[in-house]
Amino acid sequence: MHVASHERSEGESGMSATVDPAEFVRLIRARALSELARNVRSTPIDEIVPVLEALPSDDAAIVFRLLGKDESISVFDSLDSGAQADLIAELGDGQIAAVFTALDPEEQAWLLDELPAKVAKRLMASLNQAEFSAAMTLLGYPNDSVGRRMSPVPATIAATVTVAEALESVRRSDADLDVLGAIAVIAPDRTLVGVVDLLALTRSPEGALVESVMMPAVSARTEDDAEQVARRALDGGILVLPIVDREDRLVGVFPIVDAARVDRDAVAEDQARAGAAEPLRRPYLLTPIRKVVNSRIVWLLVLAVSAVLTVSVLELFETTLNQRVALALFVPLLIGIGGNTGSQAATTVTRALAVGDVTPRDVGRVAFKEVRTGLLLGFFLAILGFAIASWGYGFDIGAVIGVTLLVNCPIAATVGGVIPLVARAIRVDPAVFSTPFIATFCDATGLLVYFTVAINILGLST
Repeated sequence: MHVASHERSEGESGMSATVDPAEFVRLIRARALSELARNVRSTPIDEIVPVLEALPSDDAAIVFRLLGKDESISVFDSLDSGAQADLIAELGDGQIAAVFTALDPEEQAWLLDELPAKVAKRLMASLNQAEFSAAMTLLGYPNDSVGRRMSPVPATIAATVTVAEALESVRRSDADLDVLGAIAVIAPDRTLVGVVDLLALTRSPEGALVESVMMPAVSARTEDDAEQVARRALDGGILVLPIVDREDRLVGVFPIVDAARVDRDAVAEDQARAGAAEPLRRPYLLTPIRKVVNSRIVWLLVLAVSAVLTVSVLELFETTLNQRVALALFVPLLIGIGGNTGSQAATTVTRALAVGDVTPRDVGRVAFKEVRTGLLLGFFLAILGFAIASWGYGFDIGAVIGVTLLVNCPIAATVGGVIPLVARAIRVDPAVFSTPFIATFCDATGLLVYFTVAINILGLST
């Protein structure tokens, strides 16, 4: 990523305290653009970024236009992708094209994924042939792959050069600081043979060969899932992770700062989808109501289909309910416990998938573990349910509730544990697939188990 100078003259740095975004809004509303411009120029760049992210997109665009060219590039590069997309929607093509072309290819690819196709096409048209080719190379990788998120211009040194030659090469390099924490060591055919820590390189004898001070390389392939690679890099504290193709040739690097960004976005996405919504990607209060609605409506429609299925199952057992009306009182409790049991299992397994603890090949082991877990949970819940229901509605109703919980919990837990693995096997995001499926399946199966048990224990007709 390009880093513009953040230095300002002493006179211009008068506002060293944290800036209140409300002051910028006040000046914009009062149309005091001269005073606003002075405030923008006197505000350190590292304080401008949170201000822009806290402002509505139209106000943020006004402030952004008051930045100098170099400052605007640095600020834009530091914004999150949601704020960048909003700015592009507000700014003219000329200004944003200049900023876009100054970004590194991985930043361009990241941003293009957030934009409508028409806007993305216009921005791509602003690139020269070399820039266009670099961006298209990244966009050619699958959307969720690390190849799409890597820096395609890594700092490299040959294994056969001396430490002195390697250091001189680093000095001449215009590589960004975030990719110089560890430098890839390559063979003449660009095959990755190791990595060398820059600090270790400076402490080594100048006449020593790089191959004598390098370490074995931990790498990832371009097609690997970006979220998994990011968490592996963060857990291992890998400052710069080399990315290779199928022939082990170096094609890029994945700095830890980008890994943290991928992980942050993935966590936000999983949390939103666990709550049956899409991530907003912008602060809640700054997100237009239309976007909030769009983030929720699809999921609500999916869950509405689940509710329709539940109603259909209840209709099948209408006669049974008429014979023992008390059975209807426990329907919300039983489908709620089933759904929560399945969601707990799905959340646990989805996390295990993300960190590499399990793979789709472990489906049998996961299912066996969740069956046992569900049986134990069902046992404890069955005792509690039996005691409460027997006290209020009689021994026979208590027996129905207890047996239903004992049967339904292992079913829900097993399904919840297996579904994320199935989703990953068919290349679907587990967070997208699991929530609606578990809601639908656990509600329907829970009711079927409940009424089947009730009919057999109470001797009712269907």
